[in-house]
Amino acid sequence: MSYQEILFPFLGGLGIFLFGMKYMGDGLQKSAGDSLREILNTFTSTPLRSVLAGLIVTAIIQSSSGTTVLTVGLVSVGFMSLRQAIGVIMGANVGTTVTAFIIGFNLSSYALPIIGVGSILLFFSKRETVNNIGQIVFGFGCLFYGLKLMGEGMAPLSKLPQFSDLMVDVSHHPILGVGIGTLLTMVLQSSSATIGILQQLYSQGSLAIGSVLPILFGDNIGTTITAVIAALGVSVAAKRTAASHVIFNLVGAIIFTTLLTPFTAVVVAISNGLHLKPAMQIAVAHGLFNVSNLLIQFWFIDKIELIVRKIIPGKDRSIEFKPSNLNESIIQNSAALALNQAKIELLQMGDYVLGAFEATKAYYEKQDTIDKENADQYETAINDMDNRLTEYLVQLSATELSISESHEQTMMLEMTKDLERIGDHCRNIIQNLNEAIRVEKKQKAKDKKAGKTSERDALILNDEDLIDLFKKVSKNIRDSLIAFENDDKEMAAHMLDREEQIDQMVKLLRKKYISIMNSGKGRAADGVLFIDTASNLERMSDRTIHIAKYVLGERYGTEEIAVDQSVNPVITVQS
Repeated sequence: MSYQEILFPFLGGLGIFLFGMKYMGDGLQKSAGDSLREILNTFTSTPLRSVLAGLIVTAIIQSSSGTTVLTVGLVSVGFMSLRQAIGVIMGANVGTTVTAFIIGFNLSSYALPIIGVGSILLFFSKRETVNNIGQIVFGFGCLFYGLKLMGEGMAPLSKLPQFSDLMVDVSHHPILGVGIGTLLTMVLQSSSATIGILQQLYSQGSLAIGSVLPILFGDNIGTTITAVIAALGVSVAAKRTAASHVIFNLVGAIIFTTLLTPFTAVVVAISNGLHLKPAMQIAVAHGLFNVSNLLIQFWFIDKIELIVRKIIPGKDRSIEFKPSNLNESIIQNSAALALNQAKIELLQMGDYVLGAFEATKAYYEKQDTIDKENADQYETAINDMDNRLTEYLVQLSATELSISESHEQTMMLEMTKDLERIGDHCRNIIQNLNEAIRVEKKQKAKDKKAGKTSERDALILNDEDLIDLFKKVSKNIRDSLIAFENDDKEMAAHMLDREEQIDQMVKLLRKKYISIMNSGKGRAADGVLFIDTASNLERMSDRTIHIAKYVLGERYGTEEIAVDQSVNPVITVQS
């Protein structure tokens, strides 16, 4: 048999297998919705809970790499500590063994009908739930069909003397097997694919158990490359999380390679005792390895944390976000207490909004990527709190509330949206700044090519009037939170006066931009900077005025109005 007859079915089968894994995982993730992130974000208060959270999420999405990348992201934005992340990673390694057990139930003969059922659910129903189930079933079928093709392609390998010699070397030199498993998983970017290949080769008799296990150990080291890639260019905490993943899997591989002989004896004893098929034997070996590794290293989480902090020094730039104050169990029992918790959470959200704004202002002044990263972290936290607060306040609205409680609940629901929109405007300004920088770099490249010299060194025009506008809007955000917290009507009224100044400043900035452009000194980047940034700052200020009007209440028509009550203008112009 030619190499082509081996290689083509193997590569095609591998592609279908990887597609099936991803497609099935995406379907499972869609079905689970936002609960995956919620599990990792909420249920990690203790090391044991962190491990269980990592195990559950990985079992759901069928990808330890996916769980690890999600964990790196949560650590990067400050929603999870390094110690919690290490526990999640340990659990993810155990959760990924579920895939090996699924493959162990050889359903290759039924792969095509399973794909057919999945296709029917995907293409003959408009319901999202049915489509998600169809995606899961279709991916499941592709997984086994891919395995079947790979098995057919690899069957002749046992007859090749080169392959036989390599497997003999692996059985005599386990470190070689660990290296092969590591490289194979790094290339395929899927530990499950490597396990599937091993199960097929072992089932065909191409590999002995002594050759399989070292490759399996190396497979766990190779899977860490995804976390390393995900941590590139992000916070120190995220890099430490990736490093802890490498250390955990590397130490596990070293321990069990050293104990290869007794570990092999245990696997063989279990397999013989339970009369397991070859593919299931590999699944059991994989599960036993990961569970044992977890039980050994679980007690050293604090030591692993200490080691990675020494390996990757530096101050952690990620922002530590406070846990949620919301408790849904008290909604039915005490509306007043629930409203108070919502107010505490809303003020915390306001602090994050202010943090996002200050980071945005700093990014305008210095163009330091650290400020941009901080703003991104705050934006993630703001969106997360917006979702939780909105859901909480909507649940609260379904209970019996007094007129004043109902008014307060409505006010906080509106204020939540105002704060979330301010966060969105911060993101818009950062995008404007990035666009202005990009346009200016492009312009400078053109000037350099044409032999022209630019009159300014900075990538964007650092304008004092725009900085002053930033300061006034910042003051309005601060004052709106103070006025809301203390029900300070006098401060809210002062905000209305400042709003008039802000409106005038925006008009002057627009005139200034036109003047700069007419003078011939303006650049293309200035239009993006002046007009769009000033507009976003003006809209932010408008949102703070909404909050001020909530505080002023009756003067601005936000009081309760009876259905049969005639509505007359109540706004009076104050001198």
